[in-house]
Amino acid sequence: MPRTADHDARRSQISRAVCTLIAEGGMRAVTVARVAERGGVSVGLVQHYFPTKDDMLLRAFHEAGSRIRARVGEHIRAGSAHRRPISAILLDAVCELLPLDEERRAEFRVARTFSARSLDNPALADIDAETAEGVRRDIAQAVHNGKECGEVDPGADPAVTSLRLAAVTEGLAARLYRAPEHSVVPADDTATEILRAEIAAVFTGHCRQYG
Repeated sequence: MPRTADHDARRSQISRAVCTLIAEGGMRAVTVARVAERGGVSVGLVQHYFPTKDDMLLRAFHEAGSRIRARVGEHIRAGSAHRRPISAILLDAVCELLPLDEERRAEFRVARTFSARSLDNPALADIDAETAEGVRRDIAQAVHNGKECGEVDPGADPAVTSLRLAAVTEGLAARLYRAPEHSVVPADDTATEILRAEIAAVFTGHCRQYG
């Protein structure tokens, strides 16, 4: 295996261990010794790749984000292949941000831990803010595309509507994570229906992109 590939593989192996520990017990559960044990590597190797906890958290945050982006990309590819309207593809995409199963719940806890840590770290805060803005921009692009294909009213403002949809998604995700077993919004089809209704309020037309 080339050195660069081995380097990336080791970093990913360690970051997956960090993600698992954060999902299980938050940042307090992350120690060099525990990461090394969970990742099946030496303490020295962990310290070599990640000198500080923030370094480990940042990589774990990127690792979780990469998995989400990969799933969203698959929704887009599958939706286009099956000629689904943009609104349906967008719904599937934003649902990847909700902690509706163990994998997404673990990813959400990593993101939540990162956001909390960023309150005292300006460098992490910039990354956290840019990540959130990236989600909003992606939604805005979907709204823009919806205007072009007839699903969204020509007078709709993508910036405003994307902010609204991003805020609803973020708030719903936090609500589901906080107390899924006691929440008035159960982590099932009801959560999806809430987002479906919000998207339907923006995507009020019919798709013309497939003729």
